[in-house]
Amino acid sequence: MKKGVLRPVFGAVLLAALLAGAVGCGGDDEFNVTEACGTKVDSKLIEQLLPEGDELEISDTFSEPGQPRCEFEVDGKPSIGLRGDVVESFIKPIEVKQDAMRRLGNPAPADIGDGATIADHGGMAVRACTYKGEKRQYVLALDGVGDPKDTAERRRVLEKFLRSQLPVAMEAEGCRPY
Repeated sequence: MKKGVLRPVFGAVLLAALLAGAVGCGGDDEFNVTEACGTKVDSKLIEQLLPEGDELEISDTFSEPGQPRCEFEVDGKPSIGLRGDVVESFIKPIEVKQDAMRRLGNPAPADIGDGATIADHGGMAVRACTYKGEKRQYVLALDGVGDPKDTAERRRVLEKFLRSQLPVAMEAEGCRPY
């Protein structure tokens, strides 16, 4: 008789454990980000930079032509800021943003576009372009990044994201490389 009682109890415990495991898994896999700041993004790369959570909100309330901006919030907490800017060709964005990059931790040059800096918690890349018939530059910047937890891996993913996103963001803004 005990054997017959234990079998349903064991089955219920096993089912509860499986359901709890399914709810607890997910993490970054539950966010399917395919667009941000009005442009397509590599969902696998951006998701690696987002913290785990249940709810993702992306807002772009401060965007305007030539200056796309969006903020990522996970479970109501600010996470990543992504910005693009079309700037005059004489401006040196890497120099101008040097202090901001230092605040993001250990900035180092990267071989992306016409110049880039990757820091522990963000990065930026620059590329010369023609915008509305005039020589300009496009600056793509990302900050507030805390994931992956391993800093070397985070920097590697940041660099891959900037490398893949820079031409996509430029094209979306009508900034053609020259």
